[in-house]
Amino acid sequence: MNIKQAIKKHQSAFGLELNSENISKLAVYYDLVMKHNDILHLVAPSDAEEFAIRHILESLYAIQFLPENAVFADVGTGAGLPSIPCLIVREDLLGKLIESKVKKGNFLKEVISKCDLNERAILINKQFQEVTNINVSFVMCRALDKFSKRIAQIKKWSNDAEMILFAGENVRRELNRRKISFEEYLIPMSERRFIFKTQK
Repeated sequence: MNIKQAIKKHQSAFGLELNSENISKLAVYYDLVMKHNDILHLVAPSDAEEFAIRHILESLYAIQFLPENAVFADVGTGAGLPSIPCLIVREDLLGKLIESKVKKGNFLKEVISKCDLNERAILINKQFQEVTNINVSFVMCRALDKFSKRIAQIKKWSNDAEMILFAGENVRRELNRRKISFEEYLIPMSERRFIFKTQK
């Protein structure tokens, strides 16, 4: 099964109905990740079907929480997840992709160019703590190092932005411990991965 077939097969489980242009651009993105993955270790090894479910469709599950013309930051974006799939599918969104590693930043520049996202994706090649006045309404995180230990730091850095966190039990515990109000949504085709959406 190739990446286009896998997206088409499983999209309905995530409440999606993507058009052929979006699926083609998502396939371009997949090819770029596969091209660079051996050197940059962007994602764990997977076949096309697993990548479609675990990375593309899981990322796109977040778009239901982003209102029209939303501006978001993606902290520790790495391979561009969840931001790149969201920007490909939703042309009204503007994303600020924060990635500290220079080589991954160069990869993201190539993705932004080849997926026609130059007008709506802003790459910030720094640690998120070094970025001030981010000026976004939403902050997304999916695979940040030491995720649960950084929740309070990210919350403070986010100011009034709502957080959309792709995570599991450790992050839930930390949110509760910090008395941060949130809603949780089980990610389709997963037993233990959730989106935790904080309240303002």
